[in-house]
Amino acid sequence: MSQIDKRNRLDETPFSYRVNKAQTVFIDYFGKQVKILKGKEADKFLTKIEAVNNEKEEQLIMAKVTGNFKRGNEK
Repeated sequence: MSQIDKRNRLDETPFSYRVNKAQTVFIDYFGKQVKILKGKEADKFLTKIEAVNNEKEEQLIMAKVTGNFKRGNEK
């Protein structure tokens, strides 16, 4: 994992998620909603999250699911 997060940005825990009654997953980046997962995609995400051991692995999963939405010039 050290090769993936070379600048230790996931140590800040920028990502969070919440699940509603309909099993829809909302992923937030520093408190702003960036991705919504529904159906099979949400089930797959929740299964992965439940299987991990620590917070940094959860952050990595959420970063991969959100994709490349940051280009470096956003604040």
